[in-house]
Amino acid sequence: MSDSSPPTTDCLFARYQAQVRDALRAVVPGLPDEVAARVEVTPARDPAHGDMATNAALLAAKIARRKPADIARDLADKLAELPGIARAEAAGPGFVNLALKPEVLQSVALSVLREGASFGDSRLGDGQCVNVEYVSANPTGPMHVGHCRGAVVGDALANLLAKTGHRVTKEYYINDAGAQVIALTWATYWRYLQAIGTNVDEEAFSALTPTGLQYRGDYLIPIGEALAKEHGKALAGPDGQAAPQEVWFDIVRAAALEAMMAEIREDLSALGIQHEVFSSEAEILAGGAVDQAIAALDAKGLLYEGVLEPPKGKTPEDWEPRPQTLFRATQFGDDVDRALRKSDGSNTYFANDIGYHAQKAREADVLIDVLGADHGGYVSRMRAAVSALTDNKTGFEVVMCQIVRVVKGGEPVRMSKRAGTFVTLRDLLDEVGKDAVRFTMLTRKADAQMEFDLDAVVAQTRDNPVFYVQYAHARCRSVLRAAETMFGEESVTPEALTSAEIGRLDSETELALLRRMSTFPRVVEAAAQAREPHRIAYYCGELAADFHALWNKGREDTTLRFLHENDRAASMAKLALVASVASVLRCGLAILGVEPVEEMR
Repeated sequence: MSDSSPPTTDCLFARYQAQVRDALRAVVPGLPDEVAARVEVTPARDPAHGDMATNAALLAAKIARRKPADIARDLADKLAELPGIARAEAAGPGFVNLALKPEVLQSVALSVLREGASFGDSRLGDGQCVNVEYVSANPTGPMHVGHCRGAVVGDALANLLAKTGHRVTKEYYINDAGAQVIALTWATYWRYLQAIGTNVDEEAFSALTPTGLQYRGDYLIPIGEALAKEHGKALAGPDGQAAPQEVWFDIVRAAALEAMMAEIREDLSALGIQHEVFSSEAEILAGGAVDQAIAALDAKGLLYEGVLEPPKGKTPEDWEPRPQTLFRATQFGDDVDRALRKSDGSNTYFANDIGYHAQKAREADVLIDVLGADHGGYVSRMRAAVSALTDNKTGFEVVMCQIVRVVKGGEPVRMSKRAGTFVTLRDLLDEVGKDAVRFTMLTRKADAQMEFDLDAVVAQTRDNPVFYVQYAHARCRSVLRAAETMFGEESVTPEALTSAEIGRLDSETELALLRRMSTFPRVVEAAAQAREPHRIAYYCGELAADFHALWNKGREDTTLRFLHENDRAASMAKLALVASVASVLRCGLAILGVEPVEEMR
């Protein structure tokens, strides 16, 4: 668990939000705290109207029994008296626009330089314990592109929550019990028989298995060979044919799971992901966690014996109305009650999941599961179970990740040579690299379908957000390296640049860049609250665009260039701006798990 209790960045929006609330209380005496709490100060939609806007007058109108526009005029007069406010104007039906004095925006660069990697840190989470479970792929084969998106989203979300003062645990749930692992074990045994030289007909062997030969990819060949090397023919029957299950099953299952999890961990590491906890479904079942959770629900009077209605829309041919142990999920917002035990007394998959979540809930205030879009029906039932088990004390949230379609040359990339049926994560990493994969996966909201264009991701154009952001950071670093040569290395450290005459950053393009940086702490908090790390990628793109705009204007207007050999003071101010842009980009990329580049090659 990462214990995050960072200092709070001096966010301009939070500062003026507090001042607007105080001013509103003066204009509307007796203003209830719950109304004041809803006051927002947001970036102005149009820079021509100012830097910030507030809805304060609209919120207070009903309580004050006055027109919002009248309150807005009085509030604007009050706010115009505040230090740092250049202009306060009532607008529209009751908004107030605020324009800041240049020195307020200029001070942002100094804050960034002083705070470095902690810029944007906040105490929003107030030490709240959050368990983020993500990836949790069945250990039955290599990780594929579908797993990749959830892995990146979950990891970036965990980083985001840690930056905003939450105590975060990154967890992977190993689905190592059930039918899929049985199928994996049989498929691995098939490869073992091949490795000892048995001429095994694929379809004949498939007929021996409980559910057919499901995993036929080449990735199981090395595991079969390793088993043959260790055990020889001891796991086979006469003439090298299949032996009874009790001879080999447990040995092969353990070897297959160990090899698959080692490969999954290796793939995750290549993607820059390190989970702190790996929980085994088989161990949870063996430890009695499921039975304990069911007993806890029973003690609360939330279980009963009943018969479920058939699935909506159609009745399966094999459906029978059988009595089962049901959980009163409808008492906690679900649309139907849910089966925990089947008529034969065995647990349902849902019961196993309840046992796992009950275990997690002992050490967390909020549980967040990052799941594929095909798990939509899972959310309401699991939320009901967590609510019931914890007496509504532990929150349960789900972040859904839609499918990813990989294309190259305008055509879908359909399969991996090794896996045989899908594009593996390693294929993707080998093709474009970790940083491009991570950033691209975060350029869209998780629940929106996306197309991962292999050609576009490696293209060095402004239409490629990965390149555009990395190029901005590389440009910043190239300027600072040139400045070290011109003025000396000690002159351009963050500490030295905090003494720059920052007031010389007075062009509208420079102020726009400072204005953008001022919003970073607000974006970080908003992204954390919404559980949407893609907002950070979007912000990085906006900041990069503002920096590139300043760079390009410097080609035409020499006063906007960063280095002036004959005007050291002007250079130092501009270098403070450049260094702060680079620092904020690094802060954003750190949340995304992307390494900033020093130079483009």
